[in-house]
Order: sequence, then C-alpha cells, then structure tokens
Amino acid sequence: MKHKQTTEAQASSHAQTRKDTPVCSGVLDYFPDALFEVSRCSLAGQRQHNPGSKLHWDRSKSGDEADALLRHLAQRDELDSDGILHASKVAWRGLALLQKTLEARGEAEMSQHNVKRDDGLDDPLREALDELRESPGW
Repeated sequence: MKHKQTTEAQASSHAQTRKDTPVCSGVLDYFPDALFEVSRCSLAGQRQHNPGSKLHWDRSKSGDEADALLRHLAQRDELDSDGILHASKVAWRGLALLQKTLEARGEAEMSQHNVKRDDGLDDPLREALDELRESPGW
C-alpha cells in the first residue's frame, strides 16, 4: 500500500478543507432517506456479488458506471429484481462514477473501504496498522 508523506502545512490545509466541507449539514441532512436507500443498495450488491464477505466495494465486479447508471435511470421508478429501487442504483452508480473520476484526476485517493482486504488481520489490528501508516513520518 502506497502512502504519501505529508508536511504539517499540507495536513493543516487538508484539515481546514475538511472543516470547510459541510458533509453532514450539506449532504446527510438534505438527503437522509435517499442515503439510507443507497446504503441498502450497497448491501444488496454486496450480498449478490460477494456473499459472506465483509461489506466492501469490489471494483473488479463492474466498471461501467456511466452505462449502468443510464440503464437504471431508464427504470428509475421501478423496483429491480432484488427489491431495490432503480433510482437507488442510479445514485450509487453516480457516487461510484464521481469517486473514480476524482481518483483519476488525482483529487482523491482510493479509500481502504473500496477494496477487499485479505491480509489475514482482524479488524482492530488492521485499524491500528492503518492508523500507524497514516501517521506523519511513517
């Protein structure tokens, strides 16, 4: 896993950017029910594509976000065969497309939650190791 070295100035700038970005009041508070449905969509997809695994975005399963988004948009008012609204899948695919676009532009790093972790570590140990890796000077 590749980690960037960050200076105090970069860390301070990043912290300020996070503070200036109203994720809760600007997104969660606006769309609580929609985000709940997108979460249900994520879980249904996990159960379909990776049954028995911990929830994660296995990017190897699908990479056609724009095409899939439009296929689901055509049926946005209907339930899919798994009981999830196609509109929820439109939102999920839109978020996936945005995440990959930001990563491709160098404006975001891939989240550790977007890949399957088969390193044999249990979650508390993995979390401690990830925290250590993210510390300055690692």
